[in-house]
Amino acid sequence: MNLNVLGHTTYCYTGGKAFDAAKPTVVFVHGVVNDHSVWILQSRYLAHHGFNVLAVDLPGHCRSAGDAPESVEQAADFVAALLDAAGVQTAALVGHSWGSLIALEAAARLGARVSHLVLVGTAFPMKVSQGLLDASLNQPQQALKTINVFSRSTLAPPPSALGPGTWVYGANLALGRRVLASNTHVNVFHRGFKACDSYANGLVAIAAITCPVLFVLGAQDQMTMAKSAQPLIDAARAAGKSMQVVALAVGHHQMSETPDETLAALMAFLKP
Repeated sequence: MNLNVLGHTTYCYTGGKAFDAAKPTVVFVHGVVNDHSVWILQSRYLAHHGFNVLAVDLPGHCRSAGDAPESVEQAADFVAALLDAAGVQTAALVGHSWGSLIALEAAARLGARVSHLVLVGTAFPMKVSQGLLDASLNQPQQALKTINVFSRSTLAPPPSALGPGTWVYGANLALGRRVLASNTHVNVFHRGFKACDSYANGLVAIAAITCPVLFVLGAQDQMTMAKSAQPLIDAARAAGKSMQVVALAVGHHQMSETPDETLAALMAFLKP
């Protein structure tokens, strides 16, 4: 489904079901050099089990036009505008990696308009090494290989991940290349990493949210190590937030390497 958001065409995958703003809505936000397709298994299931789904391509990524966000805050404003464009008053926000920071910041800004917040593969601060920042700018194809090595804990996960023998490393490498090629104006890889590295409002945002929050972390995650989410968890606990933490025996791409477990965590959290 295409929406006009802030004057630009924005693509949202709706899980193969017609969008109905009267249903409970879940917005999925992807990470750096990803697009809506990383959520394909979870978003499609939810769409066929009573939810509206908006799995978005962020601006300047793949099917969505507009300028790629330069900061988490800018992307959070986009999420708010997306809800307005879709005619959705209240939604759950689910974000992965960079998308988790975007969802967090958006939830803090939107208040009661966000019913649930799910942070997958999150960390705060989400600092990026200078070597990776430089590589994403000057050697993006090599940097893609590097982050795919560090993002994966399996080569071919169980059959529920797209099909028996799916080569998740190769599939995600191809996705990263496609996302990079989709924007000939800016390097979305470097811009996304800079946005992660620069975001400083996480502890303020987690204290400001008014909805329950679920952390879905990878015990073998080498990109956003599970312990790096602890400042957000501690801040949420100190602020008395309704909070759950699910740890999966997997790396940074929980959605494709442990799709069933990730979906089960989402469904248990989002159920009425």
